[in-house]
Amino acid sequence: MGKAKFPHTWGLGIWILGIGGSLTACGSTAPAPTLHIAAAASLQPVLEALDPLYQAQHPGLTLTYSFGASGTLQQQISQGAPVDGFIAAAPEPIDRLAQQGRVVPGSQRDLATNQLVVVTPQGQPPLADFRDLAQPTLGRIALGEPRTVPLGQYSQEVLQNLGIWEEIQPKVVWMPQGRSVLAAVETGNVDAAIVYRSDALGSAQVTLGAVADPSLHRPIRYVFALIQAPDRPPPDPNPAATYGAFLQSPPAQALFRDYGFGNL
Repeated sequence: MGKAKFPHTWGLGIWILGIGGSLTACGSTAPAPTLHIAAAASLQPVLEALDPLYQAQHPGLTLTYSFGASGTLQQQISQGAPVDGFIAAAPEPIDRLAQQGRVVPGSQRDLATNQLVVVTPQGQPPLADFRDLAQPTLGRIALGEPRTVPLGQYSQEVLQNLGIWEEIQPKVVWMPQGRSVLAAVETGNVDAAIVYRSDALGSAQVTLGAVADPSLHRPIRYVFALIQAPDRPPPDPNPAATYGAFLQSPPAQALFRDYGFGNL
């Protein structure tokens, strides 16, 4: 069976998954098994590209996704969102859920890495240095909101270590997730932004500039964990564990590389 897409609302504490029809296993009236995966928005292209490979190995299993800022997803899960697996763009959202007893012990898996790049709209000159963001002639800059978006946290670390964080504040436009940062540059609503390399490589509407020196920020780590309900133990065997193992398999890791991510 193919994957089902579910609309969602990203307000804190709100999780709406609308099912556009009943799902049935081939030749049966019983509903197909479904895994609900919450994932950082920057993972959407690669996870959707991995679907055919995973579902060829697990026919009859349906994957549904909710993509968003890792911090926002973590807050929704902590408030009871029905999720089987969570992939965050940093370890901290997973750690906070583990402290609340929402993570299956020992289920965390490091999946991939990423890099930070500075981008400008297509046709505009590239910025050869992150310090160029402080140029007086450069206008608005899109950044992820550091309180909920790991991309924003990594970006803040780079700019603070370069000594220009306070200087650029009047020009910053705060965005609610990493993909929104990229969209702001693609539409020309800002003059520059800091985004993940994987997002920038997937867009024909931006000009790539400098890549951040990795010594300027914490390592970018995407972490997967199994989520358990607070009032009952996880199923045994847990079908979401198979999905986490699949994401670490050589074919999946090769596709992560194709989409601009790094392997651990």
